[in-house]
Amino acid sequence: MPRRGEMFAGLSVALVTPMNADGSLNEDTLRQLVDFHVEAGTQCVVPVGTTGESPTLTHDEHNRVIEVVCEHAAGRILVMAGTGSNCTAEAVRMTQHAKDAGADGSLQVAPYYNKPTQEGFFQHYKAIAEAVDLPLVLYNIPGRSAKNIEPDTICRIAEACPTMVAVKEATGSLDQASQIIAASDLTLLSGDDSITLPLMSVGGSGVISVAGNLFPKDMLALINAFNAGDVAGAQEWHHKLFPLCRDMLGLSTNPIPVKAAMALIGMDCGPVRLPMTALSDGEMESLRATLRAYGAISEGQ
Repeated sequence: MPRRGEMFAGLSVALVTPMNADGSLNEDTLRQLVDFHVEAGTQCVVPVGTTGESPTLTHDEHNRVIEVVCEHAAGRILVMAGTGSNCTAEAVRMTQHAKDAGADGSLQVAPYYNKPTQEGFFQHYKAIAEAVDLPLVLYNIPGRSAKNIEPDTICRIAEACPTMVAVKEATGSLDQASQIIAASDLTLLSGDDSITLPLMSVGGSGVISVAGNLFPKDMLALINAFNAGDVAGAQEWHHKLFPLCRDMLGLSTNPIPVKAAMALIGMDCGPVRLPMTALSDGEMESLRATLRAYGAISEGQ
């Protein structure tokens, strides 16, 4: 079955938001990140998702990050702007801004904290789709939003909203992913790096990646191998990437460890904002060991 969101198949990277030492936005480094992903062959960048510390940005900063990324992308790479909210009206406003800024699509996280009913989820996404004509990607992550959007609800949203084109699947359930793929024509993208290959094996089309901030070419190698029918090659990449994803991302809440890792490999994007805090000395040593094992840094670094 053709998938309606195939424009977002492959590797999308959930960008970190670079900060200066004083905590302000670092727009120059943000532009460098866009260039880095264009050169790496990443298909799409995703500014101001959770990895981009969107909960701690002001509305003006949120808008500015999207504007900078869209301006600098200049058609060289797709932009899927994070514009979800637990307030439907705010999600509509931010999504309209993203469209006006030139985004190719919008990532819409499940409304968090207020725990809508399944009917509430449906009405929320329907309202956004009716208000703004932009491809939408539903982001289902119960671990952060506190409630699962059930597969039947996702399929109902897809049927009612032609511009809902894909799902970022972060429940960790292959059963749920399989049900969505079987019952809809939505493109399914992994929301967890470590289960990209398992999800692709049941019909997923790629990943919205955190580890891709550091190693986009390796994530692409996994995806490309699988798409070329080289299952053994894809498995090799999976088994290389899995310990990195497990040990790095398991150290602390995203994006704390990925920002620390980027600094260690020479891609410093500055500090995280409160209430996020830096890794402890012990956690930093664990991170160094993980990166050495991956071959990203040498002994002594």
